[in-house]
Amino acid sequence: MYCGKLHKALPETVAGLERSDPSPDSDLTAGWGDGAIVLRCGVPRPARMDDPQSDAVDADGVNWLLEQRDDAGPRFTTTYRKAYVEVTLGTEYAHDITPLSAFAVPVRKTVPDSL
Repeated sequence: MYCGKLHKALPETVAGLERSDPSPDSDLTAGWGDGAIVLRCGVPRPARMDDPQSDAVDADGVNWLLEQRDDAGPRFTTTYRKAYVEVTLGTEYAHDITPLSAFAVPVRKTVPDSL
């Protein structure tokens, strides 16, 4: 339910990259720049959320758990939401969370807080 609404609210461009959703078509996945930025909705709660030392960032009012991946760009997962939304960024965004700002308004509008 939340993921379908989020999918419809997602922007056509993120960080100057055109939307290019992966196949097969699904309300659970979206992409920009041929995989440079990939969003998945309805993912399981990451185990790292149980670690009080986990890194987190706030992007325009949406909190994200940060996970650095070996030989890949960072992965971010929303916290305190009714559905978990995951965004993976290519290595070119290793130190740049700016693309997350493009998802703040759609996430806030379509995936309610769980608090």
